[in-house]
Amino acid sequence: MTEPQTPLSKFQTRLPLILALTLAVGMFIGQQLPRYGTNIRYVPSGQTGPVAGTLDEILRYIEARYVDTVGADELKVGAIEHLLEQLDPHSVYITPDELSAVEDDMSGGFEGVGIEFLMVDDTIQVVTPLSGGPSETAGILPGDKIVTINDTVVAGVKIDNGKIYKKLRGPKGSTVRLGILRGREQSLRAFTIVRDVIPVKSVDIAYMLDDKTGYVKINRFSARTNQEFTEALMPLSEKGMQNLVLDLRGNPGGYLEEATDLLSQFFPDGRLLVYTEGRAEKRREYKSKGRTKFNIVHIAVLIDEGSASASEIVAGAVQDWDRGWVVGRRSFGKGLVQEQYSLGDGGALRLTVARYFTPSGRCIQRDYKHTLDYDFETERRYENGELADSSKIRFADSTKYYTGMGRVVYGGGGITPDIFIPIDTSFSNDYFYEVRQHVPQFASRWMEGRPRGTLPSSLSAFVRSFVVSDDMLSELVDYAEKQGIARNEAALKMCRAELQLQLKARIAKILFHEEGLYSVLNDDDPAVEKALQVLRSGEPVAKK
Repeated sequence: MTEPQTPLSKFQTRLPLILALTLAVGMFIGQQLPRYGTNIRYVPSGQTGPVAGTLDEILRYIEARYVDTVGADELKVGAIEHLLEQLDPHSVYITPDELSAVEDDMSGGFEGVGIEFLMVDDTIQVVTPLSGGPSETAGILPGDKIVTINDTVVAGVKIDNGKIYKKLRGPKGSTVRLGILRGREQSLRAFTIVRDVIPVKSVDIAYMLDDKTGYVKINRFSARTNQEFTEALMPLSEKGMQNLVLDLRGNPGGYLEEATDLLSQFFPDGRLLVYTEGRAEKRREYKSKGRTKFNIVHIAVLIDEGSASASEIVAGAVQDWDRGWVVGRRSFGKGLVQEQYSLGDGGALRLTVARYFTPSGRCIQRDYKHTLDYDFETERRYENGELADSSKIRFADSTKYYTGMGRVVYGGGGITPDIFIPIDTSFSNDYFYEVRQHVPQFASRWMEGRPRGTLPSSLSAFVRSFVVSDDMLSELVDYAEKQGIARNEAALKMCRAELQLQLKARIAKILFHEEGLYSVLNDDDPAVEKALQVLRSGEPVAKK
């Protein structure tokens, strides 16, 4: 008598299928990938090769005969993702649906109406129409509420941001009708807006911190970053800028060439900025092009655990050549270079093809063998105390590298700053983060109907004299409570000052746009304060 068989788990029953698909897809990609620098070669339609045919054949059998109903597209994507997971965390498959958003983000523009908005009590409220965009031209103002889009009511229906984007974006030259409620008016205003190309800015803000020091914040390195950077520096240079604070905190990177073009503003012609090398790619050097347009004497680059890739290239070159100060916390540690290949299904493959090395020869890529640790690196650094104490930093590569003037630097896990700025944990609690997410909405409500004459008329006066009162903070806490955030007096005591700062900054943004927001935040930012201190002193970083 045979023993009864134990029922197989769902994973066990599908394991052979997953392995077969993974093998098929892996062979297919391996045969189709081109050499570095060329576009992918597709097999002409109707003439699929044997590997592609095998993959299609397997999928047809699954669709026709498999015991359960499954989606062939989902299986194929799952197999591809499983295959790429065996390589490194930055080699990824981008689906056709995702690709459009990725390209919009990195190309520096999209087609739409050009507004920044947020949801306030289930109503779309305009934060600001983008300068020079079609909404500004049509007469849309900050604070306007969008009630209808193409005669469809969107107020009070809990529509998500993704659906709003789809309704507002569209081909250049097409029109969208908006029903706008302004101030305390009872009737809707009708606007017909002609969509246009809307630039997506990678430079958030550029303004003067003092008579000699400019501040520029870059959120990513897209296709227009160096051009935006150059345009942003022109008015600062005219105001007498000699020193620069370049804020790359939270910047995840982007195009390597944009980073090296930007670096050319800081170095004489022919200076090595970074080089790349891989199994199938010979050493490729990127050098400064001698296109300096501005007389920048001293530089401070701000980085943190969110600064990655192209941001680290900039910080690494500045540090390795002792060109300026790197201030903040250890950067993310991404030293891999990806190339993006178009695929026949309309998606794309972003494949790691090389490592990059800073001028001193260090690769700052951190270990990615343990994916779980890699994905939660910030949490790990927080838990081991590194974000608050620089002595807790552990270098994966103990090899000593030397800057141009002989300072020792290390690789194997990000750029370690010259000046460490610990993270402020004094206000860090769940209650703070829950309430903070409602600050923009509350600030918009607080400003509604408030005469501008009751507030400081200039930004400098606002930063100097405007105070978020206890009553105003209490109103914010009440508002958050109505949104489901239970009042927590003990936690509020810890984060009171930081919530007041955040609220002041959001009101400054409504009144004075991005310069208002950053002027308030930077006025109380230890990294910016330290950068200003060392730049004003004129002390060379090599003496540290």
